Amino acid sequence: MSTQLEKPASGAGHRYRVLAAIMLGGIMGPIDASIVNVILPTITEFFGAPIATAQWVPLVYLFTISSLLLFYGRLGDILGYKGIYLTGLACFTVTSGLCGLAPSIYWLIAFRAVQGIGAGMMMSVPFAILTAVFQPQERGRALGINAISISAGLALGPTLGGLLASLWTWRLVFLINIPIGIVGLIWGIKVIPSLKGQPGRIDTPGAMSAFVCLLSFLFFINQLQRTGMGLVTGIAITIAIAAGIIFLYIENNSPQPLVNLTLFKNHTFTLGTVSSLLNFASQYILVFLTPFYLQRVIHYSPEKIGLLMTCFPLAVMAVAPFSGAISDRLGTRELAGTGAAFCAAALAAMASLPVDASPLAIGWRLAFFGLGTGIFQSPNNSSVMGSVPRPHLGIASSILGTVRNIGMAIGIALAGLVLYSLTPPAIMTQEHLSGLGAVSFLGGLKYAYLLGALFSALAAVFSFMQARHAHR
Repeated sequence: MSTQLEKPASGAGHRYRVLAAIMLGGIMGPIDASIVNVILPTITEFFGAPIATAQWVPLVYLFTISSLLLFYGRLGDILGYKGIYLTGLACFTVTSGLCGLAPSIYWLIAFRAVQGIGAGMMMSVPFAILTAVFQPQERGRALGINAISISAGLALGPTLGGLLASLWTWRLVFLINIPIGIVGLIWGIKVIPSLKGQPGRIDTPGAMSAFVCLLSFLFFINQLQRTGMGLVTGIAITIAIAAGIIFLYIENNSPQPLVNLTLFKNHTFTLGTVSSLLNFASQYILVFLTPFYLQRVIHYSPEKIGLLMTCFPLAVMAVAPFSGAISDRLGTRELAGTGAAFCAAALAAMASLPVDASPLAIGWRLAFFGLGTGIFQSPNNSSVMGSVPRPHLGIASSILGTVRNIGMAIGIALAGLVLYSLTPPAIMTQEHLSGLGAVSFLGGLKYAYLLGALFSALAAVFSFMQARHAHR
């Protein structure tokens, strides 16, 4: 199989400058996502918009990113990872300015959709760039250090969002991306090497069917969480299944498919990808539900909730680089499996929280889950990317990005589904609970957390089932 992958610079200093450039761009997406969730009530009030309309500000961003990641990954293999990444960063920077100047809620939603196009480019190829630039014995360390930018973004977002909004207006939350993006562009142009994978052409029918399948599935997940199973959700899942079948047929018969399905014949790649999806699903069960527990049952203020929730990403940020470095020496399977098992134990511990839990009792559980996630993610990503032939690094990187977003959506949807199914509607409408109401609400949380623990336990099993070492 031919490849146009250019040999990257061999100097360690240059490799880590590339890593720093990727991290600078990589921190913007997580910050932007977590900031927008915090300031969404402020945006809703500013425009006088209904909540049902305002919720599309974060949703359209997530939908656009997830639906286009596979397309961008293959485009990166053909045209080059550097060009896709920097084009995405430029688009993200420009549309951040447009979002900050949006004259209405509808313009803001439209600009967020275009911003998602740029963010999808940025998120589709970083793993491919780092895997190509770093030698196998350094790959885990590099991916672990890169995880710091994601965790730091998630940790900084809530606090930074409140601070920027209080300094001037919610618009500053978007405008702050402009100087960061410009620096990232200049630096990226200078240090990121030109890297390509397998030459060829774009599988347009495959890309269109994948887009329809993923978009319909994510819409189904969102509607299932909000309204339950009905006509709209039934149509959405029917379209998703039909488009998925068409996609698989096209990919099996295309001479240059969007996704080379033979990648999934590699057990390490398949099991690692599924493990990643399960980890993010369990992660977002925790991230989505815990603030409601802190607000409605424990009666914490938004500032205290934000501070306590940072225990999770801070633990990931502290552990991930060391986990990646250790996996370079000891292998990926045992570390990834152990980390996922820790996540399962942490979620089981969350399920045992009482009505009057102390901040310490909650904080150590969140940090324990962050510890497990930090131990799991870097070795698992290294294992998946290390099992892929170099010409397919771009599509493999985008597959990891796609399952990450789908896992997040599934986690949120299933968390809401379990909670609403097991908690009386009258209790769900109350913002502050006490007595039997708090106990009933906590009962629904318990089973949602246990579902997340089951997902993490399965991720641990699949991790231990992988080959001991990932071979390219």
